[in-house]
Amino acid sequence: MTDHTPPPPGKQMLSEQVYVRLRDAIMRGDYAPGDALKPQELARQQGVSLAVVREALVRVVGEGLADRLPNRGFAVPSFSDRRWQQIAEARRTVEPAVLRMSVERGDVDWEARVRAAHHRLARTPPYPRGESEHYSEAWSEAHRVFHRTLLEGCGNPVLLETFDRMWTAGELARRWSAHRDPGRDGVGEHRRLEEAALARDADAAAELLTRHLTQTAAALTDGAHYDAAKRPE
Repeated sequence: MTDHTPPPPGKQMLSEQVYVRLRDAIMRGDYAPGDALKPQELARQQGVSLAVVREALVRVVGEGLADRLPNRGFAVPSFSDRRWQQIAEARRTVEPAVLRMSVERGDVDWEARVRAAHHRLARTPPYPRGESEHYSEAWSEAHRVFHRTLLEGCGNPVLLETFDRMWTAGELARRWSAHRDPGRDGVGEHRRLEEAALARDADAAAELLTRHLTQTAAALTDGAHYDAAKRPE
């Protein structure tokens, strides 16, 4: 009979802490695409048991931020992984259609939330002070909120849940794209999205969002080689 007894609270807390640290390290770019995530090494670095590290790794794998490789342990996904293009294709198919619905259905409260979300995004520095390689956590969250708010006018929670899953799955690739297209005018892209949505121009908004998502995917495919030597120590 399977034992469904939950782990002790102390072990759960440790696993959560290791998971958060590992997830943040991957998102910051501390690990290059394709880098191995060695449970024994992580356990030694974190000062925890191998079982705690494995629980954290399984959660990271579940979010699409690492792979579990047969007979090879765990690793950060590589640039060549087709999943990034598959996620991008799914987003380009779903999100512009949802945005069109949102523009057509959104009320005045939705308009106010879009304006507020864009204001927060525009006023949040994309990079931490003194750094030029990695998006800040504050900017990344403001970016997510802006894109989700644009779609919330659709009034369909199932579609919004789909967005949430795709966003999480593609977040690592999107952050990597900052290395590959540093001259991209993200500020202008977001401003034009806000303007088209609030002008109730569904066609323009959907087209702008499609282009926005396409550029992120293209940055991973066609950009310059990721310079692992620039990763922070």
